Amino acid sequence: MTKYEIMFIVRADIDDETRKNTVKTLEKALTDSKSTITLSKELGQKEFAYEIKKMKSGYYYLYNIETNESTATKEFERIARIDENVVRHLVLKIED
Repeated sequence: MTKYEIMFIVRADIDDETRKNTVKTLEKALTDSKSTITLSKELGQKEFAYEIKKMKSGYYYLYNIETNESTATKEFERIARIDENVVRHLVLKIED
């Protein structure tokens, strides 16, 4: 199994329901591709070091996943790029 660490930032200027739906959509992209989410943390709202798309803060999320499918992270990245509520995302492969 390949392990990945995923961090993404969701806009702070949207309502809680929209934020939760955005996170659920990203989680669904991972679980639909037969990935196992081993860690899921909401790190809360934090200020950026510099403005991103005229925003000064965002909600940070951290996920660790295990998967045999290489398409899992590709699908996550595709959805994160399309979703206007995702400010930034990063997927790192964890070496054992």
